Amino acid sequence: MARKQTPGSRKRSPAATERARQEWLRRVEAEYRSAAITQELTLWLIRIAASPDLILDGLRIVKDELKHAELSHIVYTAGGGSAPPQIVRESLGIHRRAKAPLEHDVLRASVEVFCLGETVAVRLFRELRSKCAVPAARRALDRILRDEVRHRDFGWSMLEWLSEHPMGDELVALTKQELPGMFKRLRASYAPVGADRELTIPDDERAWGLMPTAAYGQILEQVLERDYTPRFARFGIDAAAAWRAS
Repeated sequence: MARKQTPGSRKRSPAATERARQEWLRRVEAEYRSAAITQELTLWLIRIAASPDLILDGLRIVKDELKHAELSHIVYTAGGGSAPPQIVRESLGIHRRAKAPLEHDVLRASVEVFCLGETVAVRLFRELRSKCAVPAARRALDRILRDEVRHRDFGWSMLEWLSEHPMGDELVALTKQELPGMFKRLRASYAPVGADRELTIPDDERAWGLMPTAAYGQILEQVLERDYTPRFARFGIDAAAAWRAS
């Protein structure tokens, strides 16, 4: 027979710290930003007559990101948060270089946002989820991690399609040229100076789906070796050399 629950026998979730609340609010804002950027990129894909499969995948990702924002907000309010997200509207678009072919901007956005950003996101969210115990946060990370795998694959499928485009050689050359700068921005985002000093955080914050800032840089180094290097090599691109030049 199932063991009868007695009052107080079920383990309670730890109270959210202010840092945990702010991190989940930041994730709400980030998911809105991702949805807007993906929506714009998908419009560009229509304009360059990309594969319908890629366009439909882009539209699905927009819906995913909005769902992630909703789930992140549920976690934020479950932790006692009440402030609305602060959306910086200027951050919701993709910079368009007027004198360049639209395919160049599609390439830049695809590589930086999806091949780089979503690829590292898979491993980051996997680690965040590994010690997450608060039910609302765990449900959010379960869904986000599942979707991020598909978002990562969208980016690499996009790069493959672009490499086979009539402008393919030019676009691969552009990737080689732009990759060091993209890596530099990625490192500034996930492994800024001083981030490696925080090696541990309280267990209660890990239970809410957070991790030490040092872990971000460590995971980024792993992704370079295990993901970026072999995946870019398929296109004749030396990711390790681009990383050293960043």
